[in-house]
Amino acid sequence: MPLVVEKLNHTYMKGGPYETAALQDISFTIEDGEFVGLIGHTGSGKSTLVQHLNGLLQPDSGRVFVDGVDLADKTADRKQIRCKVGLVFQYAENQLFEETVEKDIAFGPKNLGLDPVEIDRRVREAMRQVALDYDTISKKSVFELSGGQMRRAAIAGVLAMKPSVLVLDEPCAGLDPRGREEILSLIKELHETCGATIVMVSHSMDDVAQLAERVLVMDHARLVMDGTPEEVFTHGDELRKMGLDVPQVVQLCEQLRARGFDIPERVYRMEEIRGILLNCLAKGEHHAQ
Repeated sequence: MPLVVEKLNHTYMKGGPYETAALQDISFTIEDGEFVGLIGHTGSGKSTLVQHLNGLLQPDSGRVFVDGVDLADKTADRKQIRCKVGLVFQYAENQLFEETVEKDIAFGPKNLGLDPVEIDRRVREAMRQVALDYDTISKKSVFELSGGQMRRAAIAGVLAMKPSVLVLDEPCAGLDPRGREEILSLIKELHETCGATIVMVSHSMDDVAQLAERVLVMDHARLVMDGTPEEVFTHGDELRKMGLDVPQVVQLCEQLRARGFDIPERVYRMEEIRGILLNCLAKGEHHAQ
């Protein structure tokens, strides 16, 4: 189910004194099973863009196609589209409102008019996918959960709708290191074991480098880069001019090259630099000045 964006434009407060262009001429295609990282400085248009991917916002011009359906088509079934493209907002736990975890996760499937047996099956499966134990947690209030558990419960509520594409807007925002690691592991597993198409908005270049297969870079409402992590993160100077940075591994490689180490270009993952450094040390390059 490819997701196609064509010449997308969106302006806030159009015609007013505070008119702001949020998206300008954005085009890209995301194929089935891709893991795409979406990065950009605050205000670059990332959150506005992802809200167009399931029809929450409508463009001023341009089109978004989900499984061949134009979201601007007034005859399009928006409820069905939002089942196919699940959107997890930043601080998604703020959307939790039911009295128990089970009821909150069941909210979406129930609104689809599914029978109780299917709803129960989806709730149990979604909780299993996010590593929440049904027997011990389902009857608890969502407010009894830890921050990481609340975030996972919110994601489970979206997964229970059976989306083909999962869009996550800053999924680790506000979490402690343990909660952050839990969420990143969950996202990686959903992609690898379930084959889900993932679009992840993140300010963490390290998270994007570790998980994404492709990176889209937004700057002042425009899509300015689209490539593999290796391709994108070699443009360190350009990214810094946009108010971004590069992964810590890339920063380390830059510093090592400046000191005379023979470090290849396009290294951006920890497992890669570890082997390269061991090889350099074995060759005696640790004497480089």
